[in-house]
Amino acid sequence: MHIHEYQAKGLFRQFNIKTPNSILINTTAEAGKACADLGGNIWVVKAQVHAGGRGKGGGVVLCRSIEEVEDTCKQLFNTRLITPQTDAKGLPINQLLIEGGQNIERELYLGLLIDRQTQQITILASTEGGMDIETVASETPEKIIKFGVNPLGALNVDDCTLIASQLKLEGVLSEQFVSALMGLYEIFTSKDVSLIEINPLITTTENSLLALDGKIDFDDNALYRHEDILALRDILQEDEKENEASEYQLNYISLDGTIGCMVNGAGLAMATMDLIEHHGGSPANFLDVGGGTTAERVAKAFELIQTEKNVAGILVNIFGGIVRCDLIAEGILQAIEKVGLNLPIVVRLEGTNAAAGLKLLDESSAEIYTEANLTQAAIKIVELSK
Repeated sequence: MHIHEYQAKGLFRQFNIKTPNSILINTTAEAGKACADLGGNIWVVKAQVHAGGRGKGGGVVLCRSIEEVEDTCKQLFNTRLITPQTDAKGLPINQLLIEGGQNIERELYLGLLIDRQTQQITILASTEGGMDIETVASETPEKIIKFGVNPLGALNVDDCTLIASQLKLEGVLSEQFVSALMGLYEIFTSKDVSLIEINPLITTTENSLLALDGKIDFDDNALYRHEDILALRDILQEDEKENEASEYQLNYISLDGTIGCMVNGAGLAMATMDLIEHHGGSPANFLDVGGGTTAERVAKAFELIQTEKNVAGILVNIFGGIVRCDLIAEGILQAIEKVGLNLPIVVRLEGTNAAAGLKLLDESSAEIYTEANLTQAAIKIVELSK
């Protein structure tokens, strides 16, 4: 689950990580008062959307007068921001963060993530803040500082001080960095975070260290333990179909291809999509219906797939381990009748009672093509969709 910058900064402050003074507004009418309350003569208007690269998309604007702030707010409110990390539709701008300008001396990068290869919580830091960390890593990897922390252990002050020295932070700035990094680590471990980053983490001419931006992603599987975090969810920033799918315990992601996919198991779904691509097709969605598939969930899956405007055919790929393939076949037939599908459908069943399931589909009046072999099923749906 993603949260907004202003929410991330709220968490930062709870854990003694300093941030610039800022005020969240919901309408342009609030902009003037926000600037007056913040003081100064330079402000930054920031669109609050769940995507990085906001500056590149025009969602972060430096303003030198209240009139300029108000004009910027008028231009941004109730529009959609397109960034390198969004699709062509972009994300809706419903809130703006007005932040006081800062006297920036240096821009650093600081982040924590789970490195599955080393099975550690990994701290990433760099003197090249404000840039895409991926670009820094590929073009100047020597400027990336990596420090792994055993999840059964803990981060200590000496570790943080070492990283501060590698970033050439001394004295009071080093002390502030140690406090900030310890705070980030506490957020990461106590709130079941999967990614947290500050880019940039700035030093100012006033000798202060501030989180100028903030991004936090949480592990969805652990949200049941964190009602306070779940309360931060903004469903308006999420895909409507994905939200609808989640109500039926379906994992659904829209793509831009022409072949709808319904599969049980995330790994099998990825393999199915790869196979479609390999044989000249393009998947219209990722859809994992899970292990405990029911007729109702199958019907909802077909309904969601059919709403994709580019879909020209559907491939169903079910491996019956926990569930029986004959029950899946019955669910598919019920779903087709309920939803009224008029697209070519190829069904591949394998596992428990697969033969019985395929026989049931073959003997039905529905226009369904069955295959026992996944490769043949992929080739068939690619042909039919063209």
